Amino acid sequence: MQEVLLCKCGEIVLKGLNRKTFENRLVANLRRRVRRVADCPVSLRQSVLFVEIPDGADADAVLEEVRRVFGLASICRASVCEKSLNAILKTAEYYLEEEIASAHSFKVETKRADKKFPLTSIGVSQHIGGELHQRHPHLKPEMHHPELTIHVEIREQYAFVHAGPAPGAGGMPVGANGRAALLLSGGIDSPVAGYMMAKRGLELVGIHFFSYPYTSERAREKVLALAGILTRYVGRMPVLVVPFTKIQEAIRDNCREELFTIIMRRFMMRLSDRLAASYGCGGLITGESLGQVASQTMPAMAVTGEVCKLPVFRPLIGMDKEEIVKIARKIDTFETSILPYEDCCTVFTPKHPNIRPNLERVLEAESYLPVDELVEDALAGVEQIISG
Repeated sequence: MQEVLLCKCGEIVLKGLNRKTFENRLVANLRRRVRRVADCPVSLRQSVLFVEIPDGADADAVLEEVRRVFGLASICRASVCEKSLNAILKTAEYYLEEEIASAHSFKVETKRADKKFPLTSIGVSQHIGGELHQRHPHLKPEMHHPELTIHVEIREQYAFVHAGPAPGAGGMPVGANGRAALLLSGGIDSPVAGYMMAKRGLELVGIHFFSYPYTSERAREKVLALAGILTRYVGRMPVLVVPFTKIQEAIRDNCREELFTIIMRRFMMRLSDRLAASYGCGGLITGESLGQVASQTMPAMAVTGEVCKLPVFRPLIGMDKEEIVKIARKIDTFETSILPYEDCCTVFTPKHPNIRPNLERVLEAESYLPVDELVEDALAGVEQIISG
């Protein structure tokens, strides 16, 4: 019995003349994703994406991949049959055998996309429901709160039978709204920020700052592992590893301790802004949450963002740690993020960081640094690693 996934589009159905662009991106993303586990034909008809599962393919694995594709509101795992009442009845009994055996109440809901089908939606539901009740007397008809709802969809070529939709990933297709650079540390927040902006249709380029020997090779591997987990949702993602040791040592040797963190962040934003532009990105993404640490106060973010030409997206800005951790667990990055390997943000951390930095004082402190030279040296040493 052939199975298919009926994937209902999300908010892209509200688009106007450019809707086709979003749909094409979604189809391409879906094809690329399911190709990891099976050779599944994918087609779009009447705002529904059909993912046909070939014989012998692992349907559970295909479904798991499809669940991570942004742009889908819901997914129905269904069986395909001929457009006849007898075929629909037989398919429902066979395909939903376990559900029918365990339920005590049920109803049938029909959607008739093919208006040439001789019976109305209500007529199909009444016929199938009546036959099932006769054949399975333990099933009691219940129209309001049934244990089992059997869904029948009658479309152009075939009918489909399933037990209802599962939620899709939501959002918009990755890449439909452009590309942005994610400042990816080894912590909990930045992978969540990348996930949330990818859900809004952004393709990601990762940027990681590496301060060997103050940070270990294991810390670098941890970040690449986080990038690998993110690719399950965002697809292929280049990660740019930026050598940051020389910059941090220069800040340590020439600047007041209380300004170490804020000046370090300004260098990160400068470098990210340059790298993002060179990779065709239209913005930067950070995992900042207002007031979470010293560099994430409103004055501090104003000073660090001042060096950027590109817009800075901060999707976690109004979230508390518990909310962020909940999403990190959902996307499977949490356990990797809490591995005890340091990142460069913990190097030369001041005892009493300035939480209300003044831009003029920061600019004066930076005047003792060869800013342009340090930036160019770091850019010359960037290493690109492809995840996914």
